[in-house]
Order: sequence, then structure tokens, then C-alpha cells
Amino acid sequence: MTKHKDFKHLVRQRMSSTGENFTSARAALLEGRVHEHQSHSESPPTDPTAEAFRAKTVRTFMSDGRLVSIPSKRKALVVILLEILRVFETDRIYREKDVNSILEAFHPDFARLRRELIDYRYLSRDGHTGQYWVNDPLPERSVNLVQETAAFETFLR
Repeated sequence: MTKHKDFKHLVRQRMSSTGENFTSARAALLEGRVHEHQSHSESPPTDPTAEAFRAKTVRTFMSDGRLVSIPSKRKALVVILLEILRVFETDRIYREKDVNSILEAFHPDFARLRRELIDYRYLSRDGHTGQYWVNDPLPERSVNLVQETAAFETFLR
């Protein structure tokens, strides 16, 4: 039994209004509290566990600025994609050829990296003109994507 029945009541209210399961509704409410805290402080609080995971992932998968391999676990992939995203300028339009060149400097499978960057909506593209750009600010996330990305996207800010 939970000690915080008021919070549990809020979670249940959110579940009924959004159709989310308990875990997702709870995570969304907790995320809302983090955003309140961030707006009142000068810098976002860092999660030591997330920072340790990020550092370990970068050490494991990147050597001399290149990818040793592309991670199969989604959270590790997000960390690597965010590291790669740092190379892109936020106020620039890229041609597909330019994006491929940048990504090929990290790993020979540049097409997969490009797809992943687009799937996570870190990059957007215009299919007719072949132009790419960095999404700034980052788009709203579905509940599932928040679970994979939220702890690591704070490092971008």
C-alpha cells in the first residue's frame, strides 16, 4: 500500500483522463514536477545514474570520436545519437549528402544512423528537396519515448 495516497489519487485521475497505465501516468506526473523545479532553478538537476550510464555508454561505444558499434539497446542508442547530434548546427539546412558525410565519419552504416536520428525526431527532413535540419527545440515525446530519452536529453540543454 502506498504511503502517498494523495499522489496515488492524482495518478488515478490522470489514468482516467488520458487512458495511460499506472506506470506511465506516474512517470508523467513525476516528469511534470521535474519541469517545475527546472523552471525555478538556473540549471537543470543532473541525474547521477543517467550521467554514469551516459559516460559508460560513450566509453564503451565510441573510440577516438568514432563508433565501435551501434548499440542495440535503445537507451544506449539514444546516448550515442545525442553525442552525434552535437556535431550538427541547429540553424543550418543540410543536404542528404552532407548528413551522410557527417555520419560516415562516425560509422560506415550512416544510413541507419540517419534513420535513427529521424525516427527519434532529432533531425527532420523534407523528402521532396532532400533537406535536413536539427529539431530545436526537441519535439514533444510520447510516453514510450519519454522513458527512453528524458534522462539523457537534459544533457543537451
